[in-house]
Amino acid sequence: MKRIAIHPLVFLLVLVMAVPLAAQSELDEKLAPFRSLIGHTFKGRLSEPGAKKEMWDVMHFERILNGKALRVMHSMNDGEYGGESVIFWDEAKKSLVYYYFTTAGFYTDGTMKVESDGKWTSHEMVTGNTNGITEVRASGDFTDEGVLQTTSEYLKNGEWVPGHRATYHSADDAEVIFR
Repeated sequence: MKRIAIHPLVFLLVLVMAVPLAAQSELDEKLAPFRSLIGHTFKGRLSEPGAKKEMWDVMHFERILNGKALRVMHSMNDGEYGGESVIFWDEAKKSLVYYYFTTAGFYTDGTMKVESDGKWTSHEMVTGNTNGITEVRASGDFTDEGVLQTTSEYLKNGEWVPGHRATYHSADDAEVIFR
């Protein structure tokens, strides 16, 4: 059997390159409930009370900032509307927090709680919405079957009103589109 000698510099180079690759898969433990969603795309039909038009939403989850945060990108009806959220653990607030930036020019900042059974709730403050919406409360769950379910309500002109409901299914061939 022939032995192959590896030059010490080549070994060191391989070792140095392997460390960042291993670190890519790491995820802050506070973000662990999202682990199965990372790298996947989901598509769901939004139902909103009184909506005249059918709306389809596509969202994609990514690990960012060395596993200290998640990016969730989404677009509705092939880029008619969309946004990006960044979710991370805020040690001072002892909570998951997020910022959501939209193609409509408004943004939100909120907090989120995820239970061990995959159920979650969130509350966000809205800045710059031209439809009178100043807050959003939402809830949902991640099922073992890979289904995401969401429901929301909006504080609009000082009154809580029903928002959208959606059931998302895995659709890794779907694409988030920004125009």
